[in-house]
Amino acid sequence: MKIAVSSTGTTLEDTVESRFGRCAYFLIIDLDTMDFEAVDNANIALGGGAGIQSAQLMAEKGVSAVLTGNCGPNAFQTFGATNIKVITGVSGQVRQAVEQYKAGALSNDSSANVESHFGMGSGGGTGGGSGTGRGMGMSGGVGGAVQQGPGQSDSASLSEVKNLKNQLEEMRKQMETLQSSINNLKK
Repeated sequence: MKIAVSSTGTTLEDTVESRFGRCAYFLIIDLDTMDFEAVDNANIALGGGAGIQSAQLMAEKGVSAVLTGNCGPNAFQTFGATNIKVITGVSGQVRQAVEQYKAGALSNDSSANVESHFGMGSGGGTGGGSGTGRGMGMSGGVGGAVQQGPGQSDSASLSEVKNLKNQLEEMRKQMETLQSSINNLKK
């Protein structure tokens, strides 16, 4: 059985990428042998449809499941149409995530866990702000502050705060990984 993991790099020691459709690489892994193929994600820079295109690529690669940090509704719908299981909320080293999956410690999701266009780097909102960093932002308003518009509920604001906290944690992990890589290169 083959699975795919969204990854920051091309090895099993790299980190699971928090974004599915806009990850840097997909690692296609044979669970029986742990042989894998690193696939560059050509969809990373698409203006729209990155999740759908990436999900279709996973179907073409014949994977049965995808492990990732986050998956939007369009990609999730594409996975549903191709009977590919989706496991979100995955983080840490790719090899460890695969071992957790093999041990049955990770369960399939029944719906997307982020909104469309998660990770594109710009967002709506009254102030028209834009995210920063590697396209991870989902901002809205001046300086990335969330501004509540007419008809927007408090629960939507709480959901946005939760999403932003999750993104911040993922960015911290990515910064640690990058610092480790820099330190290794200096040796």
